[in-house]
Amino acid sequence: MKKIVIACDSFKGSVSSIQVSKAVELAIKEVYPYCKVITLPVADGGEGTLEVLMQVKKGESVLVDVHDPLMRPLKAVYGISPDRETAFIEMAAASGLTLLTPAERNPCITTTYGTGEFIADALSRGCRNFIIGIGGSATNDAGTGMMQALGYRFFDRNGEIITTCNGEALSRIASIDAVGLLPGLKESHFTIASDVSNPFSGHQGAAYVFARQKGADEEMIKLLDEGMETYAGLVERLTGVDVECISGAGAAGGLGGCFAAFFCAELNSGIDIILNMLEFDKQISDADMIITGEGRIDGQTLLGKVPFGILERASGKGIPVVALCGSVEESELLENAGFLAVLPVAPGPISLEDAMDVNFTEEQIHRTVRQFLRLINYFSGKFNC
Repeated sequence: MKKIVIACDSFKGSVSSIQVSKAVELAIKEVYPYCKVITLPVADGGEGTLEVLMQVKKGESVLVDVHDPLMRPLKAVYGISPDRETAFIEMAAASGLTLLTPAERNPCITTTYGTGEFIADALSRGCRNFIIGIGGSATNDAGTGMMQALGYRFFDRNGEIITTCNGEALSRIASIDAVGLLPGLKESHFTIASDVSNPFSGHQGAAYVFARQKGADEEMIKLLDEGMETYAGLVERLTGVDVECISGAGAAGGLGGCFAAFFCAELNSGIDIILNMLEFDKQISDADMIITGEGRIDGQTLLGKVPFGILERASGKGIPVVALCGSVEESELLENAGFLAVLPVAPGPISLEDAMDVNFTEEQIHRTVRQFLRLINYFSGKFNC
């Protein structure tokens, strides 16, 4: 092996993209000490996106007071570019699932209000360009909470103002006004980095596909989806935009559709945004192998997650891609998609505590990669490959 590129996402709740990359590089150097290793921390719009954007763009961190998905006070960070014109925001930092305990998860009552507070603060500092990663949400409010923080008002059929916008409130919204819209918002440009392409509502939409992991039961999912469908009709009447026809509108519980309809935002594949910034195609030229990965790999991986984004870029160049993960499902589907191998790093059944432990996970990543490369090295010499 003369050149290996490492392009791994974080293992959610355990190790960051950078930590994964260091463990992989250490293993490579033990087996191939003279191999050129290119390390490219990546993300797809979910957790870790801000860290990658800040590293690539050399941004400045801004600590602000916002509200979490349950409207509790929270100190959280976003980034600003060196020229002070662009804000880098990870919505999960204010409205993410990891901010809640399993018992607190309920997409009927969670809100994106805190994400709106990030945008409001950046506007006050002069930012008019926004790159926002919207993966990892705890919400299913179609972005209405965020809109409230930016000056929109929502009313029910009786003309009464809806004070808290969340998933439960969607079916009650009858009208919206923007009399309190924050200055500069209409002149701003939004690029949205998403890790999914799901529609706004329906059986492949936000509620049916993602609300369960956010704490919803079957009855709640049905109510949320009905609310999304009702709200989509109102959005089309107000803006002329049919969010039901927009790929990715269901991302982050409908936040993708909100940005597209009300903010004329570009909905992009998060991994493509990051890879373009990194000049990835140039970086992988003449590589012998690419090692990618994330915490869980399954059929959803093929809908815009980091490993598949890496695979698409590599396939055209004939470069084999190996994916690391904490757990894997549908491995045959993934192999048929083109991965050389999908390697779970867990040594066997382990506790959640061990799975989330940084040192343990780094050790297992290192062990898995070292064993795999030792095997490759042996057979390369044995058969003069």
